[in-house]
Amino acid sequence: MSTTTNNNNDIAPRPIGLTAPSGIDRAAHHRLDEAWLAAAWSHPTTRVFVVSGGQALVDDTPDGRTELVMTPAFEAPMTETHRYFLGTDDDGVRYFALQKDALPGRMDQSARPAGLREAGLLLSARDAGLLVHAVALENWQRLHRFCSRCGERTVIAAAGHIRRCQACGAEHYPRTDPAVIMLVTDEKDRALLGRQVHWPEGRFSTLAGFVEPGESIEMSVAREVFEEAGVVIGEVEYVASQPWPFPSSLMLGFMARATSSEITVDGEEIEEARWFSREDLRTAIETGEILPPLGISIAARLVELWYGKPLPKPLN
Repeated sequence: MSTTTNNNNDIAPRPIGLTAPSGIDRAAHHRLDEAWLAAAWSHPTTRVFVVSGGQALVDDTPDGRTELVMTPAFEAPMTETHRYFLGTDDDGVRYFALQKDALPGRMDQSARPAGLREAGLLLSARDAGLLVHAVALENWQRLHRFCSRCGERTVIAAAGHIRRCQACGAEHYPRTDPAVIMLVTDEKDRALLGRQVHWPEGRFSTLAGFVEPGESIEMSVAREVFEEAGVVIGEVEYVASQPWPFPSSLMLGFMARATSSEITVDGEEIEEARWFSREDLRTAIETGEILPPLGISIAARLVELWYGKPLPKPLN
């Protein structure tokens, strides 16, 4: 990750959610080995959790941690279920996710359904890594049940990582759509933040958009900023990436320098955009005038990278 900071301090940004090493080896070489998968599933140390609609059950432990609710494989509900192999840890424990139409009944009073937005920052790196993998697979599986070549129904293979068409023989793989997200600054070192049309009043964040076919990521940064805010971009610097399976994106984060400052929003994606100095942003957040980017998103870390420290909290 880049160590870029503003000129007034050298405070490193906090880690970006969903990017910490999980300690899980995805062990992709086992995905086509049905005998190995069967043995792994029947092993007493194997752990399984259910994913449904982007959520899983989580539980708060007495010592204040939040964990995925996992069970031994022999206790897992297998009726009308798709099974995904997620990998192994350093102790040799194998992990699977089961896709179901609904989460099972709560195992105890404290267990609750949660998605990555709610629990991503609360879970350990291991559990967050397992959940982001499972959610991405579930999203792709639900949206790609039919062959894009011939239209026939496909079947799951490779422990959830391939869909095969038995009619034409085509193989389909999970999609990841590259998207750029950027914190734009001008010659006065102000940050450009915008509000999307469908966001709640006051919510501001960095600009973002999808990479188009035949386009470099640097070209995409410049195009998206100009299309959404009418601002021309010069220098572009890569910072970090973040998996964002809502439903299938990989966010590529950048710092970008504007060569113009006049704002003209497109009115379709972006309803409002403003330049903020650090003092402007601090005051707007503390008074509740604006809501900053969500803490789990790379957007929040890009803003903090420019701001130089964690963003303030509302005073009320």
